[in-house]
Amino acid sequence: MSYTRYFRNFASEMPFVENIRNYRSLSIVGLDKNTGKTVCLNYLLRRLRDLGVRTAVTSIGVDGEQVDSVFATAKPEITLYDGMQFITSQKHYYQRRLVSKIVSVDERRTALGQLLTAEVICAGKVLLSGAATTGILKQQIDHFVKNGMELTIVDGALSRLSLASPTVTEAMILATGAAVSPNIQQLINKTRFVYRLINLPETSPTLRQELNSIENGIWGVDSDGEAHDLGIKSVFLLGRGDDNLFKYGNTLFVAGAVSDKLLKYLAVQPNIKEIELIVRDFTKFFVAQDVYADYVRRGGKIAVLQKSNLVAVCLNPTSPHGYTLNSDEACRQLSEALECPVYDVMRTSI
Repeated sequence: MSYTRYFRNFASEMPFVENIRNYRSLSIVGLDKNTGKTVCLNYLLRRLRDLGVRTAVTSIGVDGEQVDSVFATAKPEITLYDGMQFITSQKHYYQRRLVSKIVSVDERRTALGQLLTAEVICAGKVLLSGAATTGILKQQIDHFVKNGMELTIVDGALSRLSLASPTVTEAMILATGAAVSPNIQQLINKTRFVYRLINLPETSPTLRQELNSIENGIWGVDSDGEAHDLGIKSVFLLGRGDDNLFKYGNTLFVAGAVSDKLLKYLAVQPNIKEIELIVRDFTKFFVAQDVYADYVRRGGKIAVLQKSNLVAVCLNPTSPHGYTLNSDEACRQLSEALECPVYDVMRTSI
C-alpha cells in the first residue's frame, strides 16, 4: 500500500492536527536528538492558534534553546501566541522574549528556581524548563485543565519515552529522522521497532481492572483472571531458581520495567508458545530489538494494560552531522514499512 498522498503537498495543513483536538494532553517524543521535535511543536502551535484551541505548553528538561548543547548547531526556538499558557523555571521566565503575566507559582524549587505558570499577552519566544518527574508533570496537566486549557503539549528533552506513557499524556507524536541513522534501512528498523511497541494490543478490560493498581513485582495470573504475587520484586532479581514462575498459569504481569534478561529467560522456556506477558505500557520496555524479536519469533505473546494513542509519525530528513536524506523517498519507505502516514516536519517551516 502506498501512502504517498499523505505527505505530498501537505506543508500548510497536516491532517493529524484535527485528531489532536480529541485529546486533553499530547507528548512529542523523539527517537534521538535533532529529530525535529521543536519544529513539530511550532507547527502545532501555529495551527492550534488558527483553530482557536486554548493551548498550554510545558516540558521535562530544558527545551527551546537557540544552540544545540552537543553539536553547537542552531536550533529553532519555541514561539508562543496570545492566550497560550506555559510553565518554565524562574530563571528562564526572566529570559523570555514575549509579554506575559504570571498565573501561579509552584512552591517547589528546582535548580533553576521555582516553576512559574504564565499566560502569553503578546506573542514571542520562550525557553521551557519544566518538571523533573512525570508525577509533577501529571499534576501540571491537571492544573492546566482546571485553568480552562483544552490541550496541554509536553515537549520532552532528549528521547524521554516516559512522557508518552498513557498514564501521563493521552496522545503522542513520534519524531524520527536522519539523526537516528543516515542509513534509511536502519532508520526504518529502529523506528518500526518502537512503532510496534507503541501499538501492542491491550489486554482485556477485566484484566486491566485487576492489574492496574499493582505497582511493582512480577505476578502470575490464573485462569480466572486473578493475580498472585510471585515474590519477585523486579525482573532484575529473576534467577535460575524461579521454578514457580508459572505455578498459576502461563500469563505473567510485570508491573515495572521489562529487561532483556526477562525476555531471554522466557524465550527458552518449553512452554514459550503459551506464555503471555502483560506490561503496563510500551514505555516500560528496556530491551534490545533482537532480543524482543527472538521472543516473538519463538511464539511469546505480549499485551499492555493501556495502549498509547499515536496520532502521527514525523520525520526530519536532516542530521546535525551534515547529511540529508531524500525527503520524499524516506517518507515513502517509512510510511510503507509502518503502514501509516509519515510527515516531513521540516516542510512545516515553509
